[in-house]
Amino acid sequence: MTALQAVPDVEPTEASRVNPREKTARRLLGSSAKNSYSPDLDIDWDAEPVEGMWHMQPERMSLYGTALWESLTQEQRVELSKHEVISVARVGLWFEILLMGMLASHAYNQDPASEHTQYALTEIGDETRHSVMFARWADKYGGVAYKPHPVVHHLGKVFRLVAPTGPSMWAATLVAEELLDRLQREGMADERMQPMSRMVSRIHVIEEARHVRFAREELVREMEKSHRGPVLWFHQVFAAAAAAIIAESIISPKVYESVGLDPKQAHRTARRNPEFQETKRWMGEKIVPFLDEVGMINPVARFIYRRAHLMS
Repeated sequence: MTALQAVPDVEPTEASRVNPREKTARRLLGSSAKNSYSPDLDIDWDAEPVEGMWHMQPERMSLYGTALWESLTQEQRVELSKHEVISVARVGLWFEILLMGMLASHAYNQDPASEHTQYALTEIGDETRHSVMFARWADKYGGVAYKPHPVVHHLGKVFRLVAPTGPSMWAATLVAEELLDRLQREGMADERMQPMSRMVSRIHVIEEARHVRFAREELVREMEKSHRGPVLWFHQVFAAAAAAIIAESIISPKVYESVGLDPKQAHRTARRNPEFQETKRWMGEKIVPFLDEVGMINPVARFIYRRAHLMS
């Protein structure tokens, strides 16, 4: 940690001594002041990739365990790992920008003097740095512009406008953050991985832990409100649909062109791959039970999560 360490400790307000929401925000503000990174300084962007090292855990890649995987040379598998991690970075960047818009809308309707709002704005600062970090990471590894499908991109605009009105904002945010967190938490400890991938993962995991805490507590508070009937049903299904879209968009079909595979055939193979389906369930095994516990999963939402292979 470097430049961002110099932020002074946050002084408690009267509200933070008695209000649980403010109390949580104050703790997170303190953590942000003491445990934040500057990717410009904490990552060696000039370092060249280490030849032969993975950019992503091979067991978590979309084709792992298939006949197509067996047909690839070791060099092609490593190359594909680079392109899959570029896709993850680009989709992560896309969602970070969506999240910043939602957090700004949320903060707009809150008391700007509250520590809750101050933390929401602090998180926007974190996400801004993460977005730049993901963009530089993808550019360092080739800069291929893997993007969500145009329909998904358009739906993202709708989601940004609709989600800040209730619990679906926090639920979808948690799914996006915790799916990536699960992947990166494992990857940052894997010595087979490129040093840059491990450092990016480490920074994101440490800082996202605060964001996850914030979103989990906000979702619980939202669910304690009088959301009932059609309104609750809408948020449950809307969040599940967003989760399914995020899980489907993580790996762009275009990544397979990098190793000479037909993108349509390889994408079909990946979608049907039991190993990749199990990886998705593994990525969702912490957050989906939490959503179920707080009442965010109804029968329709459960069907969507299972169809997306995010739960058994």
